[in-house]
This record gives sequence, C-alpha cells and structure tokens, in this order.
Amino acid sequence: MALKFKPRNSRKTRSHAIHKPRGVVHPRVQAVGPEHFAFLCVDCAKDRSKMMLADFYGRVLVEPTTVEHDQPGFEAALQLVRDAMTRHGVKDLIVVVERTGRYHGPIQRAFAKAGFEVRVIHPYTTKQYRQPADPDNKTDDTDLSAIHRAAVNGFGVLEHEPNPIFVHLQLLARHRRRFVLKQVVLRQQQLEHLQSYMPGYSRYFTDVFDSEILLWVAKNLGSAAEIVQAGVDGLTQLIRIAKISTHKPTFQKIVAWARSAPSAEEPAALHRRFFIDLDADRSAKVQSIRAIESELAETLSQTPYILLLGVPGINVASAAEFAGEMGPIEHYVKARAITGRAGLRPSRHQSDQVDHHDGPLPQRANHDLRRAALMIADNLVRCNEHFGVLAQGWRAKNADARDIRVRVAGRFCRIAFQMIAGRMTYRHPCSKQRDYILKKLVGFALDHEIDPDQLLRSLDAATVQIPPTDHREEADSLAGELARVQKMRGAGPKAIGQILPAVLAKRGVSLIPSTTSGEADLA
Repeated sequence: MALKFKPRNSRKTRSHAIHKPRGVVHPRVQAVGPEHFAFLCVDCAKDRSKMMLADFYGRVLVEPTTVEHDQPGFEAALQLVRDAMTRHGVKDLIVVVERTGRYHGPIQRAFAKAGFEVRVIHPYTTKQYRQPADPDNKTDDTDLSAIHRAAVNGFGVLEHEPNPIFVHLQLLARHRRRFVLKQVVLRQQQLEHLQSYMPGYSRYFTDVFDSEILLWVAKNLGSAAEIVQAGVDGLTQLIRIAKISTHKPTFQKIVAWARSAPSAEEPAALHRRFFIDLDADRSAKVQSIRAIESELAETLSQTPYILLLGVPGINVASAAEFAGEMGPIEHYVKARAITGRAGLRPSRHQSDQVDHHDGPLPQRANHDLRRAALMIADNLVRCNEHFGVLAQGWRAKNADARDIRVRVAGRFCRIAFQMIAGRMTYRHPCSKQRDYILKKLVGFALDHEIDPDQLLRSLDAATVQIPPTDHREEADSLAGELARVQKMRGAGPKAIGQILPAVLAKRGVSLIPSTTSGEADLA
C-alpha cells in the first residue's frame, strides 16, 4: 500500500531554472565558442573504461577508445586527449564520468590529478538520454553518446570535495551497521538451535542475550534435566565459580522453567554445540561493534553533529550514522534540501488538471540518509516526550504508521538543520527535556570502557562545538556526573573521575569540597 500524504492548502511559488547550479556549462561555452569547447565522456567498468571526445555540437574528435585501469593506460589516455585538444583547437574541456559504484574512482582521480575538471553523471540520466535515440540498443558507444547529450544539457555535476572527517565517519558507521545486521542473523540462528535443545527457554525470559547468567546456563548446562538436578543452590554455586554476579530470583525462574520444560529435540548435543559456536562468532561481532562505536564517538566530537546528543532519544551511534550520511552541513542551503535528498517527501504526478501530489516516497533518493533519519525518528517516538506525544496524537487520528515515521523524520531534519547550521543546542519550545552533551559522552565512555585519554580528547573536541553560552550548564551537569563516578567502583570510573576535574578546570570551573555532604560543589 502506497504511503499517502495530506495535501497542503497553500503552495509557495518557486523560481524555475533549467540548469542545476553545479551542472551549468553555457557560460564557459560562450567564453571560448562551441567549436572550441569539448566534453570527454567516459563510460566506466571494473577493469577498463571507454572514452570519447566530442565538441559542444557533438562532432567526434576522438573515437570511442578503451582505457585500461592502470597507470600506463591512464597516461596513454591523457596524452591522446592532449594531442586531440591541440590538433582541433580545443580551449576548454570538461571530463564527464558516469558513476558506476566505485569502479569510476580510478579514472576520475587520474584525470582530476592531471588538472582536468571532472564531473559525474548518474547512470539513470544516461539511460534517459540513450532511450530516445537508441531505445533497444545499449552498448558502450550508445552510452557515450547519451552521456554527451546529458552533459550538454547540464546533467554532469561537480561533486563536493570530500571532507576526510565525514568520509571516515561514514565508512565507520556503515561498517558498524553491517556488523549489527550480521549479529542479528547470528542471534536468530542461535535461537533456533536453543529452541531445539532447551524448548521454551528463550520465550520464558525477555532476552537471553542480555543476561550473562541465562547465556551461561544455556551454554554450560544445556538441558532441563541438569538444571533440575542442580537446583537453585547448585546453580548459585556454579555461577559464583564462573565469577558472574549472582541473582537468586533469576535462578528460581530458571529452575521453574526446567521443571515444566518439554523434551528436547535430538540430537540435542549437536544443537548445543552449534549454539556455542555461533555464540563465539556473535561475541566477536559485539566486541567489534563496541570498538567501532568508541571510534565513532571520538570522530563525531570533531563535528558540529555532536550537538545532536543534546536531543533526548539520540545516542552516539545514531548521531554518527546521520552525520556520516549527511556530510558537512554547509552543503545544504535549507532544511528542505535534507528531506529532498533523503526522499522524505511525496512523489508527484501532474498533467493538465490531474495532480497526484500525495504519492509514495520517491524510489530515487539517498536511501542511506533516509534510513538514518527514519531510525532516529523511531528512537524519538520511543524516548523523546515531545515526539512521543505528537505520535500518539497522530495515532488517535488514525494516521498511517509509516506516515508518522516520515513526519517525525521530517521534523527532526528541520530541527537538526537549525541546530547544526546555527551551532545551537537543543532548545525546542514544546519540549522541556534536554540532555547534556558532555555528560552523555562520559556515560558512553563508562559503558564502552573507553580509555580516559581518548575520552579527554573527545570532551575537548566537543566543547569547541558547543556554544560558549552553554558551557556553564554543561559544566554543571559534568560536575554532577563527577560526583556519581567517584562513588563507583572499578579502575575505569576512578580514572575518568581523575580527568573530569581537569576538564572542568579548562572551562573555568573550580571544585570546592562540600562541608555537608562531602561532594564537590561548583565555584
């Protein structure tokens, strides 16, 4: 069923332009003359590409030529192009490369390094310009002709220079997402085997994988009979030997399940072995995810997207994923540019008096950015009071669940644009809740056992992104977190408790021991 949108009562008039700002070529063509302006069109593949040089009018100057993706191949192609430019009096040239996954990267970089302006064209655009001229004939040569026609009409666009921090952030976030998906698959496989040799065990408890005790019992005892034989006292002793913190009500519940459990599926020992093998793989994935998340926190702190941690319901992982897919906020002139790129808008079909402006979400959009925004929307509905109330009101009016997700994601994008572009903390007029960024980073560091030196770097970098007017509030929250950390046990909290006073001192805040409670007060 297609997702429907409510029509708007009023529409703003917009100015129209045929060419996109980064695809305009006509001023340069006019400056040198069409016969002295040329396009080098490149159709890419994995190991080799095919290129063709033609002037603005379409007169072919270099016939379609194969270019091997190696250094000698690139050097030969560059020399061929330069000779043709000299021979035909070409004064200005643009290289237009069709985007093909990552395969277009080598030849794109080779021409850019040689000093040529390189533009990128989408394969969908090539297809649309090929079909009218060669509807049933797709070859490399017909694609090159289509690329030339599209480039003349301004569809070859300049790409922004990649920002190393955001490239790093995007690759890390996507790598983490792949590990998360693999971990989900492993958990499902484990649950199938667990159901075979311990039927009903996983359904009797909320989540077997969230409890160290439940998981240990499933791996080391592995049958209801052994659990009944051990009893509550036996389980308690075994868990203590394994150096796992004990919880007697949990043991009572495990024994209660074992006494009413049905018989296992044979061969139960083999299913248990598979469960243990898969759990080793799952545990390795969990450790990798935690390591990546620790690196994400440090990288995110170097960008203004760290301000999103001030929004209740947004954590380091979701903010980092959104930031990596967004890139620098300077690339967006307004919030609508974000929702437009993510495809968080209805598709439209209008002809004469017919106007279907409430169609489904566009298929051609940045799906990674859309997924990140919708994932945050789900978190906001669950964990943010303001968005939770909004969603509840929309449900009361029988709004489609998918429509609610898109509405929340759209509102979040507008809020995020104001916060990040304006370098502001979360100050929504309809929401009294606000999380403190530095406090959230400290809590994240404790949960992930991050090295204190890395945490100190993250806090210093995050403070640069936070507006100076909010430094005092952030320091207040950090001082409260310091008092809590100092009461905790373990080497990690003690080490973090030692660096927090230094962090506060850099913000111009000193700590005075309280005479009444013994805790530190701000001065």
